Amino acid sequence: MGTQKRFIDWPGAALVTAATLGALAIGGLLSPGSADPWYQALRKAPLNPPDIAFAIVWPVLFALMLAGALMVLKEAGTFKRASAALGLYFTMLAANVCWSLFFFGFRDPPVALGVLVALWLLIATMMLRFALHSPRAALLQAPYLLWVTFAAYLNIYVCLFNPNAGAA
Repeated sequence: MGTQKRFIDWPGAALVTAATLGALAIGGLLSPGSADPWYQALRKAPLNPPDIAFAIVWPVLFALMLAGALMVLKEAGTFKRASAALGLYFTMLAANVCWSLFFFGFRDPPVALGVLVALWLLIATMMLRFALHSPRAALLQAPYLLWVTFAAYLNIYVCLFNPNAGAA
């Protein structure tokens, strides 16, 4: 038996790519960093990185997310066969954007922390689903899971040391 060459589902790949780039762009627009006077005034964690670190890390993480999702799609052969894994992927992208919306848009770090916990669980579950199609695709998500874990530390610090940050 020869190995069957797998071709990617191009409409599915276009959808995954557009959703990923859209989430990256929306998250970037919602996250002004130190350009936001509200954020600049917050007491931040001792290990809070400079804005440039976020500008470097996020595109790299999104590239890894996209690469993993495309690997899953290619291994599955069709979008339909990858739908459980990619459904988690799309939900994870939405949660990622929601964190930016709640933290920076609504300036509500406690709610953003709840979104972050949900995001962490989505990433972990997504990794398990990705592994069914491609263990390498799942491993590509590990840096993202670690970064979100670090982001939880940063978010918790803001909640603890800025008690009025989430007040309406």
